[in-house]
Amino acid sequence: MDQSFPKKEKLKSVKRIEQLFTEGSVVSKYPLRLVYLKTEDEEVKIKAGVSVSKRNFKKAVDRNRIKRLMREAYRLNKHLFFTAAGSSSYAMMFLYTGKEMPAFEKLMRQIQKLHQKFEEAVKME
Repeated sequence: MDQSFPKKEKLKSVKRIEQLFTEGSVVSKYPLRLVYLKTEDEEVKIKAGVSVSKRNFKKAVDRNRIKRLMREAYRLNKHLFFTAAGSSSYAMMFLYTGKEMPAFEKLMRQIQKLHQKFEEAVKME
């Protein structure tokens, strides 16, 4: 599978993001939280976004670094999410809820554990 993270797979629609946070389901594995919502008639199977709280990281430099690390961890593991999604389409947002600067290896492990929880939640639906 292609390991890129192209523009068409990024979650950017304000309406879709609002809908995601009002109607979406949540799975968590500290320090990450995944909010996801099953969507209809999407040309892309999964649209994903990342976010870091300004409350915990005041400097934009720190927030941007964490977002870069999260995007890279997702990009390397996105095949797991695509297989878990099956034939359905999803919009998802990864939130970093920790208070310390993470190491990339820790984020990779947490993304994989978050995938397992997502897969279990999708099977329950």
